[in-house]
Amino acid sequence: MNNPKMESTTVAEIRKGEASSNEHELDDFDDAGLPARYRGTAADQRDMSMLGKKQVLRRNFKFITMLGFASTVIVSWEILLPVFTFVLTDGGTALLFWGFIAVTFGMVMVYASLAEMASMSPTAGGQYHWVSEFAPPKYQKLLSYIVGWLSAIGWQVFLASVCFMQGTIIQGLIALNDENYPFHPWHGTLLSIAAVAFAIVFNTLLAVKLPLIEGMVLILHLAGFFAIIIPLWIMAPRAPAHVALLEFSNNGGWPTTGLSAMIGLTTPLTALMGYDCSVHMSEEIQDASITLPKAIMWSACGNALLAFIMAITLIFTMGDTDSLLSSSTRQPFIQLFYNATRSHAAANVMTAIVVVMLSACCISEVATASRQLWSFARDAGLPGSAWLSVVPPGWNLPIRSVFVSLAVTSLLSCINIGSSTALNAINSLGTVSVLTSYFVTIGCLVWRRVYGAPLPPRRWSLGRFGLAINIGALLFVAPLWFFSFWPLAIPVTAASMNWSSTMFGATIVFALIWYVVKARHVYTGPVVQMKRED
Repeated sequence: MNNPKMESTTVAEIRKGEASSNEHELDDFDDAGLPARYRGTAADQRDMSMLGKKQVLRRNFKFITMLGFASTVIVSWEILLPVFTFVLTDGGTALLFWGFIAVTFGMVMVYASLAEMASMSPTAGGQYHWVSEFAPPKYQKLLSYIVGWLSAIGWQVFLASVCFMQGTIIQGLIALNDENYPFHPWHGTLLSIAAVAFAIVFNTLLAVKLPLIEGMVLILHLAGFFAIIIPLWIMAPRAPAHVALLEFSNNGGWPTTGLSAMIGLTTPLTALMGYDCSVHMSEEIQDASITLPKAIMWSACGNALLAFIMAITLIFTMGDTDSLLSSSTRQPFIQLFYNATRSHAAANVMTAIVVVMLSACCISEVATASRQLWSFARDAGLPGSAWLSVVPPGWNLPIRSVFVSLAVTSLLSCINIGSSTALNAINSLGTVSVLTSYFVTIGCLVWRRVYGAPLPPRRWSLGRFGLAINIGALLFVAPLWFFSFWPLAIPVTAASMNWSSTMFGATIVFALIWYVVKARHVYTGPVVQMKRED
């Protein structure tokens, strides 16, 4: 007990000594301090060997907990509440209904394509790894590098966006209860930083418990859904069906209603973006090559259904839209809750459910954003890659990337103090960046199917429909990507401009500059490390 040599013992050796003989799953530790029970199945070990990567993260997620993880990252029905009023400008309630059906069909094809690639190569790198493996050899290095940057930046921006959204909703909740509350921008910034700091605790000190937490939040995700739609259907006024479902609107000043509707499709897209989140956790999933694609498809389809029901609920129960848009809470959905229930207590509880779910979303997005960042750094794609890619033994998580995500979100939130327009411009970058990564990745898969070598073996396959589904996904993503750069209305001012095109271009330019200066000398693409048998 008082052995002086204990002072020089490493963390891994301490944990090794603590392993009890009657706990067979803790029978040995590897040189990364990883217990045997966290190394995954024999298939996982074969996959890591094939990928040329070392297992350093804990494989403690299974199908249900991964389903909970994906559901809390996307928060499909929850995220629809703060953004649904955008569709009133472009398309109207009819567009939210019919557009949601179209977007669901298209995004399921996208995620089916990604799920098949995840079964072939279940790696935290996700899109940039698959581009490296399936792109034409002449272009694979540069294309995978650009996609790696877009994925890394996209998820960092997604994290900052949801933290800021949570902060502003809390401000709206305060305003609901205090009519004299002043909306100071720095309040939103501090609440955003508090949200990401809270999420960091769960991703560091409580990281081992994260799968259990995700399973519990999945229950709240489902229970909260009914706790909100039931009062709305019972107590809110009901819109006529022919108005809610058949009358499209063009309040953005566009030449045609059809153009307005195409721009409005970005609203249902928001509720279904980002199910590649599970991919970036693939090195923490047991039996990933089969569990991961199932989790992607079940989470995408299941949450699309929940979001669609929420969309129908909002379409029929929103009532007086003028009161929603002029609400002192600056959150139309909070005013909707109050208008329907005529109770501050009920509106508080319903809004609190959304806040809790967004808090869970922050926790999960810290995990996703940090894993994507760490994985790309592991392949030397980022400045400071050698430092970012370190996984301390005993911790078995990319703790440096976790704290970089904290720093990035905190800095982005500070922009709001000077300009909410600038912050919105950065936040709009997330959707176009990740959507671009989908398009390039699936495009490379189509090239491989048509012109390249046969696809690698996989445990989850699209079979003979694979090429048709891949092409359908590309045809769907292309126009949505194009209209994601458009503003909601004309004439355009500096405040109403969609600055995502500027931010997207700046990201590409910076990545290319770093590529010329440094990355082209050190980044080769993960395909060169692979040991797949042809």
